[in-house]
Amino acid sequence: MKKVLSLIAVAAMATMVSCGPSAEEKAKIEENLKRMQDSITAAANAIVEEAATEAAPVDTAAAPAAEAAPAEAPAH
Repeated sequence: MKKVLSLIAVAAMATMVSCGPSAEEKAKIEENLKRMQDSITAAANAIVEEAATEAAPVDTAAAPAAEAAPAEAPAH
């Protein structure tokens, strides 16, 4: 009798697992995914903003001269 009940229990568990998540569970998963994406985006934006504010000021008078100078070709 134990073998029959064990077999029925295993079959019932397999049936429940194969059904997959319900619509409510899928909605929760999507909500959590969106929350994580928003959190990652906010953290990345904060890092970029912090890096931009900590960057050393650029000498704007020297910048055009450096861009206008042609680069030398490497010797072969």
